[in-house]
Amino acid sequence: MWTEEKNTLYRKFEFSNFSEAFAFMTRVAIAAEKANHHPLWTNVYNKVEIWLSTHDAGNIVTDKDRQLAAAIDSIAGA
Repeated sequence: MWTEEKNTLYRKFEFSNFSEAFAFMTRVAIAAEKANHHPLWTNVYNKVEIWLSTHDAGNIVTDKDRQLAAAIDSIAGA
């Protein structure tokens, strides 16, 4: 579940291994590029943490972030 904190949407994902985490990140990268909206994220082994905010709007959460968060949830559920 996404949480809103410090003007960002945040969520942590956990996978079975690094390959699954990296595959997820690749799919998210494609969706983010299509939306022209790029997340701040980290990856350590099987964990991926993502923070979303809209830089053009002054680093706050906007509908653009909520839309990308929904797309990321779809990718994670696939």
